[in-house]
Amino acid sequence: MIDYIKGQLAELNPTSAIVEACGVGYELSISLNTYTALQGKKEVKLYAYEVLREDAHLLFGFAGKDEREIFTLLIGVSGIGGMTARMLLSAFSPRELCAYIQNEDVKMLKSVKGIGPKAAQRIVVDLKDKVVHMASATDGAKDAGIPVVDAAQREIIEEAVAALTMLGFPPAAAKKAVDTLVKDQPSATVEVLIKGALKIL
Repeated sequence: MIDYIKGQLAELNPTSAIVEACGVGYELSISLNTYTALQGKKEVKLYAYEVLREDAHLLFGFAGKDEREIFTLLIGVSGIGGMTARMLLSAFSPRELCAYIQNEDVKMLKSVKGIGPKAAQRIVVDLKDKVVHMASATDGAKDAGIPVVDAAQREIIEEAVAALTMLGFPPAAAKKAVDTLVKDQPSATVEVLIKGALKIL
């Protein structure tokens, strides 16, 4: 089993990264969280998870062990595959996702593309007791890096998320992208947030 891959970041896009190590280029599927963590870096270390199937050999990469841990728990839930787990981890940070599971927030979980009401409920039932050490109701949002905004900013954020949702993007993923942009550009307009989010999503 490959625990991690460390080397030069040869290529990076929102869903995958190619890391060259000892002359070999490894393609790893990644979440938006890991994509954000890798931006601007030349040498990287990605924790890996291998999925071996008859028709494919897949490698998933994670910027941190906590993300890999929750990924492993997610794919252990009936009906949740690697790509769906990656979608969840693109919409939420590991801490934020764990907080939603602990709080039994089925509404937020099913806002992610590919997660229906039954799947969201299974995630809560199966994982609620397993993620206690990873998040709490009090620190989940803070550690997830959710920006603190005033009323005016909140209105701009909601408008940008609504526009992205109308364009066909999952609400949770749209919110995640906009929140990331707001942290760096707190005074950004709706147009700037939408254009920036389109480059991330």
